[in-house]
Amino acid sequence: MVKVMVGLVRRADMSREQFEQWWLGQHAALARQIPNVRRIRFNLMAEGPFDGIAELWFDTQDAMVAGYASPAGERAAADSLANAQSRVRMPVIEHAILD
Repeated sequence: MVKVMVGLVRRADMSREQFEQWWLGQHAALARQIPNVRRIRFNLMAEGPFDGIAELWFDTQDAMVAGYASPAGERAAADSLANAQSRVRMPVIEHAILD
C-alpha cells in the first residue's frame, strides 16, 4: 500500500476556525471522491509548521498517480491550492512499529 501525506498551511487571511471548517467540510467531501483512495485521515495540528496533515492510502503507486490525475483529483488539488498558502505532498513508505 502507498501512503501520501499532504501538509497544508492555511491562507494568511483565513482564521484557524475557517481553515478547519473548510478542510473538514468542503475539502474532505472532495477528497472522498478521488478514485482509488482506500483510506483518508485529516490531522489538525496543535503546533508545528503545518495547520493540517492529510494522509491518503492507495493500493499502488499507479493507483495514486491515476487518482490524482483524475478530474476528482484535480478538483481536490485546485481546492487545496485555493485555500492554502502552502501545500506539500509527500509520498511515504510507512513502517508500523506498534499497531
